[in-house]
Amino acid sequence: QVQLVESGGGLVQPGGSLRLSCAASRSIFRINTMGWYRQPPGMQRELVAGITTGGVTNYADSVQGRFTISRDNAKNTVILQMNSLKPEDTAVYYCNAVPSSFRWGQGTQVTVSS
Repeated sequence: QVQLVESGGGLVQPGGSLRLSCAASRSIFRINTMGWYRQPPGMQRELVAGITTGGVTNYADSVQGRFTISRDNAKNTVILQMNSLKPEDTAVYYCNAVPSSFRWGQGTQVTVSS
């Protein structure tokens, strides 16, 4: 079972940037698609970005053009670069396979507020 550890969250003002990192305990090379999910307060968890082993990316409409997902199979990491952050991006962010097949990590809190 792969363990996932997310980091890089924090408090940022609207318009700011954050870089989230997800470290996997084992190789993710064979996992076709890895993704970043988020769960806003009182809402369901949603997929915001995904990336295949070949580097093909997909984004939710709400983050298209602002977020960039990348993966480093050699380092077993998945990165989410978030720019032009908005208050509605406030959520706990998680990484997992797509569809989610591993136990969820603790996530990392992102708060966008002035």
